[in-house]
Amino acid sequence: MTDLVIRPLAEGEPGELFRSLSTTLPDDNLVGRAILPPPRNIFELRSAGGEYRPEWSWLALRDGAVVARAAYWGGPSDQQPKLLEYFDFLDHADGVALLRAAPWDVEYELLLPPGWREHPAAFRAAERRMAAAEEAGYRRLTERFHYTWTPDRGLPERPGRLTFRPEPDDDVVLDVLARVHSDTRDHHALRAIEEHGGPEAAARQELEFFHWCPSPREWLRLAYTPEGELVGIQVPAHNPGGPCVGFVGVVPEQRGHSYGFDLLAECTHMLVAEGAERIAAATDVGNVGMAASFARAGYPIRQHRYCLVRG
Repeated sequence: MTDLVIRPLAEGEPGELFRSLSTTLPDDNLVGRAILPPPRNIFELRSAGGEYRPEWSWLALRDGAVVARAAYWGGPSDQQPKLLEYFDFLDHADGVALLRAAPWDVEYELLLPPGWREHPAAFRAAERRMAAAEEAGYRRLTERFHYTWTPDRGLPERPGRLTFRPEPDDDVVLDVLARVHSDTRDHHALRAIEEHGGPEAAARQELEFFHWCPSPREWLRLAYTPEGELVGIQVPAHNPGGPCVGFVGVVPEQRGHSYGFDLLAECTHMLVAEGAERIAAATDVGNVGMAASFARAGYPIRQHRYCLVRG
């Protein structure tokens, strides 16, 4: 067997080389980016109007043929990638070698169809990728429901129990976020808390995301009872893919009243008022209360997403 050559796409090299693995990959259409609707289900370089940079798109080749591939994604102004989005291979060892050679320790987000565990072929396709990623140094962090609201679902009714106010002071917002994350089920927040020393670290991670989004920071709203007691925070946003529920969180002392739905309904109305025709959202599978709020607000589950991280 000839040696494996691992390298990124060269500047000017066509995206067809990266896509060529799809013709020999038996489970190409079962998991990963291939399950997205067109045109987002097709790898394309920025130079051809797509989302990917050649230097962040890595190949493993044997005798000139692609046997494994990995593509990392970042926003238009990012200097380093944010996510590993493509990871496919013919042979387990080649996939492991490719991930070990790539220089970034960013999250791997594997897209899965709803009910993927009940579909044997999709289950095998997912497990083989996650097993290779784990051997390369990743671990499974959390599985998330991914939702998409569209106008045919109807706007959720505003309960009218809360008032919403903008809050320009980042220090106030950080304090609210830290209170939300002082008792959280979100695995990304729990990881930040564990690795960086408390809820404040998770709060800063959220605020950095709000500022990273191309949507106005001024859309952020804090929610209060009629008596002026703080309930939580909701953040309508646009990420590079379009309108999204950036964040919804209720402070611990106000939980148990289904306020998560009130925040989500307000967020949805605000995004539609800004012209949104599709709204993306996500929550950890274990967050039963928030999942119920999404179902009530007319957000169907479009995908599952398994998040794996280094270490």
